[in-house]
Amino acid sequence: MNESINRRTAQQIVEAVKDVCGYDINFIRPDGTIDASTNSERIGTFHKIGRKAAKSGQVLEVEEDDSFTGSRRGINLPFVYRGRTIAVIGISGKPDEVRKYAYLAQRITWLILRERELDRQSRNQQAEIRYVIQALTQGEEISDSYLEDFLAAAKLDGASLYRSVLIRLDSRWNPTNLSMIEQQIVQCFRQTGNSFYTFHYPREYIQILEDLRYPKSEPAFRQLASSCAGLLSVGIGSPESLRAQNRSFQNALLAGKAASARSSFFACYDDLDLELLLAGVPDDVRSSYQKKTVSSLSEKERSVLSAYFAHGCQLKETAEALYIHKNTLQYQLDRIHQITGYNPRKFRDAVVLFTAFQLS
Repeated sequence: MNESINRRTAQQIVEAVKDVCGYDINFIRPDGTIDASTNSERIGTFHKIGRKAAKSGQVLEVEEDDSFTGSRRGINLPFVYRGRTIAVIGISGKPDEVRKYAYLAQRITWLILRERELDRQSRNQQAEIRYVIQALTQGEEISDSYLEDFLAAAKLDGASLYRSVLIRLDSRWNPTNLSMIEQQIVQCFRQTGNSFYTFHYPREYIQILEDLRYPKSEPAFRQLASSCAGLLSVGIGSPESLRAQNRSFQNALLAGKAASARSSFFACYDDLDLELLLAGVPDDVRSSYQKKTVSSLSEKERSVLSAYFAHGCQLKETAEALYIHKNTLQYQLDRIHQITGYNPRKFRDAVVLFTAFQLS
């Protein structure tokens, strides 16, 4: 019927109001064409009084049938939105009886349009946030004037330091409760009091967070990583200026990898040590080192070794975490020794194997 209300929506409106009042209702274009009606025979026909009401902008009431050509007794109420008449709502019946229902239909239509308008604004705002985060974290070009306007609208200080927060879903898992996990991620972002976050297809959630907010927000990120252990990792980048968020984002990536390797699933760049040294190791060297050390281990053996390192190479704590007997753990560590040639219970050999895990 028009660019604001489509026919399907208009039909839903007239049927909903008829359920309340029991009278036939028409949704009429400004040119007089009936686009939706509870009387299907009238859809697509011309409504002379409806067109007149649209042109005049006045409510027109008809006391008797055929007072105007083809018209029926009732009320015809122009619907004006943002200064423009976009429809006329007509209800058949005694004007005194149906008047309130015409205003009800008008109110429902207004609410629908307003909701859609707010939804469009929200989508536009989200698209703008996505664009700015993409540009800043990937080091893409963005004009100073555009960024300044965005920061002013978002009430963010361009002179402050910020951290890139990267939450990554593990691609090896396809959780059935993905929507619930996404809700937890968004809730965690909202707890920081910062709305500068977005989703990056296919599995990354990114927030640019003021460094001053980070200390109070850290527990929430740790809790998220703990509650979704194995399903996601949380990496916190270094504090940088907005224009240097590409560096913070790369450091968040590094922290996220370290978080997964540690099986804690949370890491802040500030706390990294060995990972910083290993970050510059070329891919061919990484591959060669892993082939020489842990490439022959099964997934189960890797899990045992990972748990062993995560619990400080303590047999008792590792066995309890794996729900196995201490002797069983020792047998499995001996098996790893036989396969790799490195004994996890000897310090130097353990360092070699741990480094291989860090390079994965």
